[in-house]
Amino acid sequence: MYVYDDFDTAFLTERNRQFREQVARRIDGSLTEDEFRPLRLMNGLYLQLHAYMLRVAIPYGTLNPHQMRKLADIADRWDEGYGHFTTRQNIQYNWPKLPDVPDMLDALAEVGLHAIQTSGNTIRNVTSDHFAGAAADELVDPRPYAELIRQWSTDHPEFQFLPRKFKVAVTGSEIDRAVTKAHDIGLRTVRKNGAVGFEVIVGGGLGRTPMIGKVLRDFLPVEDLLPYLEAAVSTYNLLGRRDNKYKARIKITVHENGIDTFRELTEARFAEIAPQFDAAATLEQLARIEAMFAAPSFRTASDLAYQAAYGSDPIFRSWADTNLHAHKAEGHAVVTISLKKHGETPGDATSEQMRLIADLAEKYGYGEIRISHEQNVILPHVHRADLPAVYKALKTQGLATANVGLVSDIIACPGMDYCALATARSIPIAQEIATHFDALKLEHDIGPLKIKISGCINACGHHHVGHIGILGLDRAGVENYQITLGGDGSEDASLGERTGPGFAYDQIVPAIERILRAYLEIRESREETFLEAYRRVGLAPFKEALYEAERHAA
Repeated sequence: MYVYDDFDTAFLTERNRQFREQVARRIDGSLTEDEFRPLRLMNGLYLQLHAYMLRVAIPYGTLNPHQMRKLADIADRWDEGYGHFTTRQNIQYNWPKLPDVPDMLDALAEVGLHAIQTSGNTIRNVTSDHFAGAAADELVDPRPYAELIRQWSTDHPEFQFLPRKFKVAVTGSEIDRAVTKAHDIGLRTVRKNGAVGFEVIVGGGLGRTPMIGKVLRDFLPVEDLLPYLEAAVSTYNLLGRRDNKYKARIKITVHENGIDTFRELTEARFAEIAPQFDAAATLEQLARIEAMFAAPSFRTASDLAYQAAYGSDPIFRSWADTNLHAHKAEGHAVVTISLKKHGETPGDATSEQMRLIADLAEKYGYGEIRISHEQNVILPHVHRADLPAVYKALKTQGLATANVGLVSDIIACPGMDYCALATARSIPIAQEIATHFDALKLEHDIGPLKIKISGCINACGHHHVGHIGILGLDRAGVENYQITLGGDGSEDASLGERTGPGFAYDQIVPAIERILRAYLEIRESREETFLEAYRRVGLAPFKEALYEAERHAA
């Protein structure tokens, strides 16, 4: 992984020093809250419903054990003993006290972490495939490119006050695990005539006006990556609306001007600025970065212990079937650690759990950890011989739930429990759905399913691209939950269709059960997933099952 050099360290030290002074001025009254707000947002500090919240960047979702332990230490010392992993591969601390935040930032800097550009109208944390560097289906590790973009975008003088926030995702596989088509810019690595380059996707995004991104360039050479990104973002910076924040995202800019016009302007800007970029220097820097992401020396060993556990222990076998993914190295597996134990808050990890994950990564995982946008933690490299020991250790901290990709593996925003923007609760809905289907013992029978929940129209829970999406709204002071079906954030991305009228808080879990029981009747075989069945039969039969009871009652 990337290791900070002297420049990085000095930059972060000075940035934190400046913010420490700004916090002191806010505390002594020299700065009003209105004056302090843009300064704190530039450093990832929000004012939420009950307290401040500090959002820490985990660049492209990659951590080492030392960094994970530091996150645990911060949770214990300055928060409530836990952190919340988000859909942007960040971690949030929900209860810091303002005077402590500079000390938290200094502690993060000790291990090469920061909170810069995790908020504000700027380029946010660059995200990536959470199986990066490990997946068997990977064309190339996307993280070096993500790091190159991070370096280019951090404190970029032209892009600190964009019309709205800006999000970039990079994937290195044909299987899109980074939701690139729902980003302001998505980059998919592709090969053309033997050379690696990028398909550039622009204008995706969710929120109140969800849109799937459009292809801006079908092949962009690696050496042109930074000037082309600069051309695209500066085109948006010029065209993007500033009169209405709800119409300020690049998706609206592309929609109002058309993809052809946006492409023409971007290409013209690219032709103008590309000569100012030193392509050779960019490739040299990329080579230095790539050297830091070299794969570990994978060991060879017998996996008889794994085979024995898999054959004799049905609980371990269930975990292995759901939580393991194919690895590029023989004898290894990618391990997803579920932060979705039934009844718990999706994405939360206690300091004890973080330390255990760090220990396991150090002992069994070649010192590497990933955070997924699905709010889980990944050990990307584990030899199959070590999987029984890893599983046994995970059980001690409630981290061995066998539910990755199933009903209870729910993405949920913090909702009205924490967020000042939320109009309904998300966390309790996720908890109740998880415990309900666990009690019914239907989770594994239902099979692969992505439920995503947002507590307001801003869609931080990605509900638009959930196979089942749930949006919580306020209807005359009462929580009301709309349901969408058929969304997908993969390479075949699609937006969900709204089923009809929403449901009250105490009706939403039975409504989800009606949908899923209808699926079990409709599917042609156990191999046909919910999304496949929905795409085959459409909305009508699910809508019929969803509202049938209400019609009879009327």
